[in-house]
Amino acid sequence: MALGLGDIKIVMVGCGRIATLHVLGYENNSDAELYGVYDKDKKKAKAFAEEHGIRKVYDSYEEVLADQAVDGVELLVPHFLHCEMTLQACEAKKHVSVQKPMAMNLAECDKMISAAAKNGVKLKVYENFVFYPPYRLAKKMFDSGEIGDPVSIRYKMNTGSLGSQNAPAAGARAKMAGVDMKAAGLEQTGWKVDPMTWAWRMNDSLSGGGPLVFDDGYHKFSVIIDMFGDVEKVSAWIDTTQVVPGLYQDCPAMIMWKHKSGKQYGVWDIVDSRDMYIQSKYYCCDERMEITGSRGILWVTRCTATMMPEVAPVLMYKDGKLTEYWDMPSDWGDSFIDSTLDFIDSIKNDREPILTGERGREVLKFSLATMDSAKQGKEIYLDDYEDKKLKKRKGFFGAFGKHW
Repeated sequence: MALGLGDIKIVMVGCGRIATLHVLGYENNSDAELYGVYDKDKKKAKAFAEEHGIRKVYDSYEEVLADQAVDGVELLVPHFLHCEMTLQACEAKKHVSVQKPMAMNLAECDKMISAAAKNGVKLKVYENFVFYPPYRLAKKMFDSGEIGDPVSIRYKMNTGSLGSQNAPAAGARAKMAGVDMKAAGLEQTGWKVDPMTWAWRMNDSLSGGGPLVFDDGYHKFSVIIDMFGDVEKVSAWIDTTQVVPGLYQDCPAMIMWKHKSGKQYGVWDIVDSRDMYIQSKYYCCDERMEITGSRGILWVTRCTATMMPEVAPVLMYKDGKLTEYWDMPSDWGDSFIDSTLDFIDSIKNDREPILTGERGREVLKFSLATMDSAKQGKEIYLDDYEDKKLKKRKGFFGAFGKHW
């Protein structure tokens, strides 16, 4: 890979699994260079820099911020560090792209937004789903009135664990499920993920919420607002499922909401099918979206995974005809490229990124109100939402931030 050597110099902080996709937007980029990396694991940082042709490895975050050559940072760190590290970067006059979810609560969002404004730097919440080409095509068609007036949006999220390398011992788990992968003609699927990556996500004092509804769910909340606009109220039911003894994930779940723009409603269904095989280069999670209008229906059939490879990424039913749309990139990695390019262009042309801190705050409010609705057993009006207090960091990973 030939990384760009443009004038804008960015440092990536955190070299975990997702960092391999954040690199893509800098390939052959004439405007920006992925100038350096920092990770608390120096060995990992060096290996990442060597693999991707990055010329500088830093010894500390403070060293990154002190480097006058650096224009901005990409923060790929655990959620509980987002606010603190964003504030530090803003004070150092560095532009910030911070991974979703934006923060742990709205008060942290407000601090981040204020710091960016005070110091005259860009603040982008890095969320890639709204940049996924099939979603963008569907939104363009929807916004142009192709299927008439908006009626409803329905989202389906399905994880599957059979043969998945996202978790350890894929082969052993398949045998426990009574499936002979070879006999079934199946290969292991998904990319390998460090178990430590999951560990802190199961600790809500560090993650802010569950791995499906809060963490990965931020993508879905973002897309929903992007498609239909602001949400008026939400009602949710969120159950738990044991992953390993003592650790639970937040599903199955059913989330319903009403948008502010009239009689427009949505529903999001989240399930885990532990013995189901899902073909994926990345996470074994399949997403499908249906947008209903007064004259037709749009479907986006994939995103992270590819459960239905023979079906077009975008379909439209209108006037009795079903039309398939294939002419677009549909790899999940493409969405990372476009999200990164948005950050770079916002710096180059001194404009706001598409996903601003203010927009990120609204998405987070939708997410937090959803979790409160499930806990309280009632619908929550977003305008009346009261911000949650942060929990005291607890558990073995509570000291994690000291190493950054």
